[in-house]
Amino acid sequence: MSHDLVTILRPLLTAEASAEAHATGTEPGDLEQAVWLRLLEHLDTDGPPADPQSWLRSAVRSEARRSRRTTMLERPYETEPADDTERTPEHLALAAARGRALRDAVRRLPGRCPSLMTALLSPMDLTYREIAGELGISQGSLGPERSRCLGCLRRLLTPEVAARGARG
Repeated sequence: MSHDLVTILRPLLTAEASAEAHATGTEPGDLEQAVWLRLLEHLDTDGPPADPQSWLRSAVRSEARRSRRTTMLERPYETEPADDTERTPEHLALAAARGRALRDAVRRLPGRCPSLMTALLSPMDLTYREIAGELGISQGSLGPERSRCLGCLRRLLTPEVAARGARG
């Protein structure tokens, strides 16, 4: 990405993301990161946008709508999740299958997401500082990166969960 394009768009993106984030229930940094990613994808396929400022405003609004839709579809548990203290062979087999599906989905994530999710799921219960040091990234970028990775993971697992639910 051209340094000039980043320099031109950064203040506008910060302002637009801050304006839209409140209505979506997301962090402005998460919206910014999603739009930067969208810009990289656009540059890779179509080159620089003809009108970068208009493109950016449109991309921010589009990402905000996507975030609102995602938030509207997510529902909290009505009760606490089932207690996993029951250790029957059936429960152990199902738990192992869920673990395998999760690990498989984590391996299919793009970029740094597999290593980040592996560190977050580690039984060693690492702090953000330890994870940032292990991965060589800033501690401040872990939250937005984690959100992006969880979104990717959710999209990977949704078809599997939906397919399993339809059988019953």
